[in-house]
Amino acid sequence: MQTENGNLRLAVQKSGRLTENSLNLLKNCNLDIEKFNDRLVVNIKNYKLDLLFLRDDDIPEYVQDGVAELGIVGEDVIKETKSDVKIIKKLGFGKCSLRIAIPENAELKNLSDLNGKRIATSFPNILKDFLSNNKIEAKVVNISGSVEAAPSLGIADYICDLVSTGNTLKLNKLKASINVLESEAVLIKNKDLKLNLDKYKIYLNLLARIESVLNAKNSKYLMMNVPHDSLEEVLKLIPSLKSPTVLPLADKNILAVHAVIPSEKFWEIVDYLKSAGASGILLLSIENIVL
Repeated sequence: MQTENGNLRLAVQKSGRLTENSLNLLKNCNLDIEKFNDRLVVNIKNYKLDLLFLRDDDIPEYVQDGVAELGIVGEDVIKETKSDVKIIKKLGFGKCSLRIAIPENAELKNLSDLNGKRIATSFPNILKDFLSNNKIEAKVVNISGSVEAAPSLGIADYICDLVSTGNTLKLNKLKASINVLESEAVLIKNKDLKLNLDKYKIYLNLLARIESVLNAKNSKYLMMNVPHDSLEEVLKLIPSLKSPTVLPLADKNILAVHAVIPSEKFWEIVDYLKSAGASGILLLSIENIVL
């Protein structure tokens, strides 16, 4: 580990399902990230930030202990390690579910059916808490690595593992049943970061950049021409984040309407906009939004 240089330190997953999205998020914050290959620490050339590339299981502990002030990691890892860190922001990627999965020919009608069963998992702490909270007496079989083969090998009756597409379960003749935890990537910070005023200022600026990228990712810029007589009707249809902008055009009977809208709402309203007389409808991507 390099010596203290006054830079803020952010821990990210070195290699795994969160790595690419984590780096893309930071690059969209206008951070110049060079190729890191096998390096543990990479200095950001155009910002007072060092990236620490770690195993995801180690990130919460590094942030808890102040080796890194910030981290990007899955919620499941935080809960499993029981680390004393603060979750600052959900980042919208790396979404998955921790589910109890059972053999395809088995049935699990309610939670009480778990009593007396053996459940293999690499998330023993989360599973034990879940079982305890629901007053279930089941044996937790701790397995590191792939757990899908446990039922077929006779090691366990069921498994508890992360599920995204469910394809891995199908290959092992399993099906997802009870939901234990919903997880996604989050930004975490050390609880004592505010004690270092210089680094805290860098953190606030970085957080503002991250928020602007996330706002832009979930939004689109809508532009259209609207007959003057239809303006009021069209404005009622637009789920704008802020009040739409209305501009005059050369044709005095037509107005230009611009608005930032949630991405998923466009196809819900486009036919209504056309019926109200809107034309020349454009939907554009946004790089950053500062609200």
